[in-house]
Amino acid sequence: MENEKLALHETMVTHEILNFKTICLMKSKLMQGICIDNDLKALMEKEVQQSVIAINELKTFYEGARTNYMQ
Repeated sequence: MENEKLALHETMVTHEILNFKTICLMKSKLMQGICIDNDLKALMEKEVQQSVIAINELKTFYEGARTNYMQ
């Protein structure tokens, strides 16, 4: 199980999810700077923390990704 790699379609989906979570993280982080409501700001901070955790988990899956169809 150590040498298992993601299938090509799994690699593509993982890449898309990783991109989406990165965009969500950037958007939440930027919106915190202009937000004046403390409750909303706290909610966005929680989203930032959860996004960082999700991105780190996805990166571990992506390390086993195929980047060449011949692998």
